[in-house]
Amino acid sequence: MKRTGKKEGIPSTASRKIEIEFLYMDLTACTRCIGTDVQLEEALTDVSHILEAAGVAVSVRKTLVESEEQAKALGFFSSPTIRINGKDIALEFRESRCESCEACAGNVPVNCRVWVFQGKEYTEAPKAMIVNAILRAVYRDEPSQEPPEQPPASQEVPENLRRFFSAKAAKEQSSCCPPEEQTDCCASSEKAACCETSDSNACGCK
Repeated sequence: MKRTGKKEGIPSTASRKIEIEFLYMDLTACTRCIGTDVQLEEALTDVSHILEAAGVAVSVRKTLVESEEQAKALGFFSSPTIRINGKDIALEFRESRCESCEACAGNVPVNCRVWVFQGKEYTEAPKAMIVNAILRAVYRDEPSQEPPEQPPASQEVPENLRRFFSAKAAKEQSSCCPPEEQTDCCASSEKAACCETSDSNACGCK
């Protein structure tokens, strides 16, 4: 199920509006998605007075991407992704191994986004980078009436993401209880006997 959330930051009397999208693969285990979500919220708090003074409304939509089909429909090709008015705020595309997502997907190789800002690499989107992207959208010339650019619909989802979605689905199907119950389906001391692992966050039938 696709999960989305909207947050209206400025009253409807604002004369302009910017739309922010946050797309991610996991907000329970992936440190990069979790950290980027926190940085996004802090950036929005920091610029809220500027947006209000400029008469700009901001709409935020957060979407959990759960399948290859959904990823293709959304033009989602690296996790996590932040777009402002339809454009990815990352000016360079880089990824690196993400151990937290590998554990979530059953230890298959998974790469997640690396953010490049002012010549340095970060595994979470830096708050300053997000703030700068929002302010560029606010103070650039008046936007055209054309819809925001979208990735080509025919573009293939990277093998990296296809592997993640496939492995995660297989892991969830073989679990001894639903994903939302896996962390407390049995006591940590019983994990080894129940699930053949001592990891309190893991659960899989023998």
